[in-house]
Amino acid sequence: MRVGIIADTHGFLDPRIADHIAECDLAVHAGDVGGADVLCAMQPREEVIAVRGNVDGPETWPDHEAHMLEQLPAHSVLDLPGGELAVIHGDGYEPASRRHERLRAAFPRVRAIACGHSHQLVVDDAADPWVLNPGAAGRVRVKDGPSMLILTCQEDGWSVQVVQLPPRKYRAITSNEE
Repeated sequence: MRVGIIADTHGFLDPRIADHIAECDLAVHAGDVGGADVLCAMQPREEVIAVRGNVDGPETWPDHEAHMLEQLPAHSVLDLPGGELAVIHGDGYEPASRRHERLRAAFPRVRAIACGHSHQLVVDDAADPWVLNPGAAGRVRVKDGPSMLILTCQEDGWSVQVVQLPPRKYRAITSNEE
């Protein structure tokens, strides 16, 4: 089973990331979604699992999508071939090692923890459970370009593939160009 893991879209999913998600069986969004359009743009073969991030609130989602926002849990634990994956946005700005210790203490029995918040791509498999942060999949704070992780889950083992895309060049249109 292939699981596409993204986070920190803040209302915009890079279409190149969406193309990679389409090749996955399951898609996971680790928070700071930013709106239902992002969830609709995620089209894996099976289903989308998403959790709420620290900026997923009524002030950042359109009013007509408030009912969807209310359905996003703070965290989720998925039963996958070979183990469980916890999904939580995470918060705080302490050093990564301390944040990872805190996540591992909160979910000691899972095989891996998918989180977001820092917008920094991290695969910390030095201890169990693994801590996987896919970085940001939109256009907010994506200095090195949008990124995601693809987790391949089998009964006899898991592996992680990093997908790091080059930054897009955005250009403002001035009134002289119209």
